[in-house]
Amino acid sequence: MSNYLEVDSLSKRFSAHHRYALERMSFAVGKGDFVALIGPSGCGKSTLLHITAGLSSPTSGSVRLKGKAVINPRPDMMFVFQHYNKSIFPWKTVLDNVMLGVRYRSGGRRDEREAMCRKQLELVGLAQFVNYYPYQLSGGMQQRVAIARALARRPELLLMDEPFSALDAMIRVELQDLLLKLWHEIGLTILFVTHDLDEALYLAQRVIVMSASPGTVADVIDVPLPYPRDQVQTRSDPTYLHLREHLYRLMVEQVTASRAEAS
Repeated sequence: MSNYLEVDSLSKRFSAHHRYALERMSFAVGKGDFVALIGPSGCGKSTLLHITAGLSSPTSGSVRLKGKAVINPRPDMMFVFQHYNKSIFPWKTVLDNVMLGVRYRSGGRRDEREAMCRKQLELVGLAQFVNYYPYQLSGGMQQRVAIARALARRPELLLMDEPFSALDAMIRVELQDLLLKLWHEIGLTILFVTHDLDEALYLAQRVIVMSASPGTVADVIDVPLPYPRDQVQTRSDPTYLHLREHLYRLMVEQVTASRAEAS
């Protein structure tokens, strides 16, 4: 289903500086796909994700999910932010933070909702930490709480804005593999923004390369690496290494163009 999520000629202009952050950006994501977005700093990746989530409005163009225009946040998509320590509440326990994700859902008793939230915490490996507070958890565990809360809403589409960038290398590796496991088991569609070329190649089926500001699609790269992927074997695969070199060259071109534009 190639038109599950459609971004059609999307442009965004901020009145404060009268410049476009995005200009006529178009791409489609199929149901169940894992797609990564990369591009130089300031190219509009986060802006694109906010518009896709219904948190911001485009200047022109549209985003459609299952054929319907996205103009407000929808229950069938959830957003996982970069700064996990700003997206969960320090005065609430792990379980209560996840329960917030389903607090305003209609139907179902509290005990049923709580059981569902406990199940999500089990999926992300936090079953034993339901009564802990965020300050008692590592950064990686706090991001797992944010992911569990998003999953508790049973979304079809997960939008992720550099969710692992603030974590150390080994925790980042663990969460990359956890995300692939959840994607496979739950059948999510994921649109994942990252600055990390290796992360994009390791996780995604397809990588969309954005141009320097104003952001648009500079290239789309298919990643024909088999799943399940392995942090050592996949990253040493000749296909992976070839794609990494190609992506690196593309990014250098876009960064160079960005600097030339700024000067």
